[in-house]
Amino acid sequence: MTALLLAAGCASPPHQAAADGRAREAVQASDGSSATARTDGRRLAVAAAPAAAATTAAGSASAGRPAHRTTLTVASYDRATRRAVISKAGQGNSGGKGRAGSPTVSPSPTAPSPSASASASAQQAAVGDVIASAPAPGAPDGLLARVTKVLGETDAGTEVQTEPATLDALLGDDTAKGTVPVDPAAFDVDKLLPDVKVSWSRTGDVHVGPEGAHVPLGSLRLDVSTEVPAAEGAPASAAASVSGFVQVAPQVDFAYGGAGTGTAPGSAYLGLSGDWNSGWAVKGRAGATATPLRIPFAKLHADPVLQVGAVPVVVNLDLTCYLQVSGDGKITVDVEQNLKGAFKAGGTFGTAQGWTPVSSSTMTSTPVRTSVTTSGSVRTALGAEASVGLYGSVGVTADLAPYLRGEATGTVTATSATPGVQAQGAWNLYGGVDLSGTLRLQLSVFGTPVLERSIPLGALHREWKLAGGTL
Repeated sequence: MTALLLAAGCASPPHQAAADGRAREAVQASDGSSATARTDGRRLAVAAAPAAAATTAAGSASAGRPAHRTTLTVASYDRATRRAVISKAGQGNSGGKGRAGSPTVSPSPTAPSPSASASASAQQAAVGDVIASAPAPGAPDGLLARVTKVLGETDAGTEVQTEPATLDALLGDDTAKGTVPVDPAAFDVDKLLPDVKVSWSRTGDVHVGPEGAHVPLGSLRLDVSTEVPAAEGAPASAAASVSGFVQVAPQVDFAYGGAGTGTAPGSAYLGLSGDWNSGWAVKGRAGATATPLRIPFAKLHADPVLQVGAVPVVVNLDLTCYLQVSGDGKITVDVEQNLKGAFKAGGTFGTAQGWTPVSSSTMTSTPVRTSVTTSGSVRTALGAEASVGLYGSVGVTADLAPYLRGEATGTVTATSATPGVQAQGAWNLYGGVDLSGTLRLQLSVFGTPVLERSIPLGALHREWKLAGGTL
């Protein structure tokens, strides 16, 4: 009989925890009764973990019986030693980031039977139990581990030694597929430049930031403005600056395909997708550099918890938003563009082909203002580097870089708001998007074979002409 232990509680950012005061938690465990291994996998729902404590739990993935909730919690975890303490709710002082859930613990294949050891019932965990916990003290990225040894009782609960586990140990023959939006209020935002403003909105007429009232529900917006190095020898009037905003409604895509032909699941998928909206303006003459000048302006982090049946699957999401400027240092510009669309980046697993990358983008841009003077070239981008993983293991990295590229020969002034072009030479303006990234070894957290090497997503490059002319 396989014993399963699941503890869940979603760690909210401090501002959200103060507002909600509620844990997201769910439980999966066996109840100790006799049962045969399941061969009829169920289709599990995938959704955001509930804000309030769950009142029911899913059954054991391998034992085919319903589970029940108890008052046990993951009180603490030590990354260095991989030791965890499992306790009853209210026992000891859990402290730290995260809220522990309420798992049920039942005898594992190697644990003493109830008749063999009556004192075993006092322990909160047994060898063979699998722990899947949302962010908890000592495990801010969540925890997925198997108990290898019961070390003994402490004032805080039962101390156990653990080793890494995989999701197939919990999901077994079951299947699951879903896309879950990430609450914009769940992001911790680290501003890297002084003039960065953060806005978001969600249901219930809740919004934050100067642009909050104008941000669509479920979206997060960052506005930025900064100076960039001007070309050497450029006049004061050519001082360069970049300003703009990026607005994103991120979603986590998750799928698990049940038992495969071998030890790995039949299929799996992890990815990030969403709607993107950005607009930015560049003015002046940017300095020439051997490599593009990249200016990160904000780092964001969130640990959304997906409810896969009763299993809390912790997703670790990081975004770094940046501005990037490159050129020959000769061209003076006053350009602005808006860009909208959707994107998807991730990795998919199948028993025949293994892990393969997934990337797509459906973005289009519109020039708002275009003024190009003097021959030369310039390229500006307002993008984001993203990483998405499970329980602290990065699985997919992606770099989404919508850009604007201008080039001119001679002296050209082209303004989209004013008909006609006054120029001696030629000019062209292009919009585009680059999407690149990598699948990482840690995607094996699904229970799939370990990647022999990281796999590039493959460079997705699209470019379209916005405006241009010759005289």
